[in-house]
Amino acid sequence: MGQANAQRIKTGAQYFSGNTRLEHDLLGERNVPAESYYGVQTLRALENFAISGVNISFYPSIINGLAMVKEAAAEANHDLGLLPTDIRDAIVTACHELRNGKLHQHFVVDMIQGGAGTSTNMNANEVIANRALELMGHKRGEYQYCHPNNHVNLSQSTNDAYPTAMKLGIYMINEKLTEAVDSLALAFAAKAEEFKHIIKMGRTQLQDAVPMTLGQEFQAYADMLKGESAVLKRAADLFLEQNMGATAIGTGINSEPGYAEKCTEHLCRISGYKVRLASNLVQATQDTSDFVTYSGALKRLATKVSKICNDLRLLSSGPRTGLNEINLPPRQPGSSIMPGKVNPVIPEVVNQVAFKVIGNDLTVTMAVEAGQLELNVFEPVAVQSIFESVVMLKNGLKTLEHRCVNEITANADRCKDLVYHSIGIVTALNPVIGYEKSTIVAKEALEQNASVYDLVLQKGWLTKAQLDEILSPERMIEPRKMRM
Repeated sequence: MGQANAQRIKTGAQYFSGNTRLEHDLLGERNVPAESYYGVQTLRALENFAISGVNISFYPSIINGLAMVKEAAAEANHDLGLLPTDIRDAIVTACHELRNGKLHQHFVVDMIQGGAGTSTNMNANEVIANRALELMGHKRGEYQYCHPNNHVNLSQSTNDAYPTAMKLGIYMINEKLTEAVDSLALAFAAKAEEFKHIIKMGRTQLQDAVPMTLGQEFQAYADMLKGESAVLKRAADLFLEQNMGATAIGTGINSEPGYAEKCTEHLCRISGYKVRLASNLVQATQDTSDFVTYSGALKRLATKVSKICNDLRLLSSGPRTGLNEINLPPRQPGSSIMPGKVNPVIPEVVNQVAFKVIGNDLTVTMAVEAGQLELNVFEPVAVQSIFESVVMLKNGLKTLEHRCVNEITANADRCKDLVYHSIGIVTALNPVIGYEKSTIVAKEALEQNASVYDLVLQKGWLTKAQLDEILSPERMIEPRKMRM
């Protein structure tokens, strides 16, 4: 043990007394903070990968995934007679503690790292080994009784343990995202019901088109989102196929016959998910395209949400010189120079979330494409990008729902006035008086600042009764027979 240091040392999010324990690895000996549950390989990763400032403990589902994998491996190794009962029990208990939220502060490796995830895997191995040692009545670092590699990592390689844990972590966090998607869809549906009788002008290419209801507009947003949780779920289901037992490249070297199947069975039991073993472990170890599929689903959702936010900003624009059909709840003063200005800050921030997700999708695509031969070493940045996207989307959708959508109000009179003064309602006359006459009316209405209704009457092309029938906005929001 090293001597106590008067100065307290800060590493990651932890404070240490200055006492150390001596550990060694391939590169030599290092003093590790005595209070830490991680060991020398994690310490080297801390020094090597000060990259993003976000470590793996920021995402608890990653630690939960690692704990599930290590517990399943310990159980399988015990079944095969490779791991003594006392060590198995200690490892399993340590994994249970991790899944209950304990010791997460000792997972200190940066999310973006070299080594194909080896540092994350060793961080887990060392924390679990040292906690298991305590449970067995030994001191941290006394690895002759429970070793990070020889026992916790038995029958494994980073190349099967890391991707399996990351996939389980994404699968778990996806459940939170789908809840947020479904909740936002319901919020838009509630507004659709509230606004179902408000007539407004529909627009195409930012030009007046034909009437609709504000309720129809908001129901479209609800339905745009309604199916997205199913899309995400289908993409996440791909992550339940894993390669435990593949070890280094998929050949299963250093694992016992039957280990892969037993580990998968235990992983199913521990996780509660329908985890399945890949049919070709060599392929499964090098092919990371499932990350592309899931990231694509995130991008699809982000694109839809961003489009909706664009619409909300347009519909609320003004208030005097814009569309001003809806009111977004005021959340903060909008300008340091213009008194009274209030900006659509919630849709704006969600737009920016979407931009990040779309950018992360490109990162994932490039990382997956860059794989070489039997392994893709760029999984860490793909994983980091996906986790960042999921968390930002989840938070963004919740913010949009609770800080914006739930409190949107409609300017019904403004919506109706725009319909009655729009040239776009001439479209309804087209099947009755023909395209040529409709074009003439539209052109004259625009040039003379006159109403379509008055011009058609003046020309004697239709009677007042016929016009009232055809141009009733309420009758232009759904299919109807056109013969007069």
